[in-house]
Amino acid sequence: MAAISVFCGSSSGSDPVFAEAAEALGAALAADGHRLVYGGGHVGLMGVVAGAVLARGGDVTGVMTEQLVAAEVAHLGLTELEITSSMHARKARMAELSDGVIVLPGGFGTLDEAFEMVTWNQLGLVAAPVVFLDVAAFFAPLFDFIEGTVAAQFVSPANAALARRASTVDEAVGLAIATPEAYTPKWLG
Repeated sequence: MAAISVFCGSSSGSDPVFAEAAEALGAALAADGHRLVYGGGHVGLMGVVAGAVLARGGDVTGVMTEQLVAAEVAHLGLTELEITSSMHARKARMAELSDGVIVLPGGFGTLDEAFEMVTWNQLGLVAAPVVFLDVAAFFAPLFDFIEGTVAAQFVSPANAALARRASTVDEAVGLAIATPEAYTPKWLG
């Protein structure tokens, strides 16, 4: 089975559908025997997805900075909690542990984590699918932006395709565990 990183909000957002999607994703990961790798928090969508995996007997690895542990947002009931010295180390460790990524709604931190993984895929540093679970069309404006970057010739169509989009939990999990196609950036090939 795969290890799937989930990037998502430390808040639950304004619409209950976001937490429902996090619960459904956690349930699906546990049912399929996948390990959840995530930011280690007990709050917001992070706590919901981790709780859903744990409630069904699944394995959860949290990766959190010393600063956030000190702020008492760490989930203390995880299978494993790794503590890093910095956000950079946290993201690198999550990338090392993950076979694929699913992105749920969230804010700046969620987008930072997601696009760092997209960029690392683009540069050939990792080969891990990055899938945005488009709950209630939350990511529609983001994908409009991505299309705009292609139209303006700042991002190639091949690079834009590194950010995948799913409309259901099952589709997101399937895309996240799919073997990514070999990708060689134009400037390397």
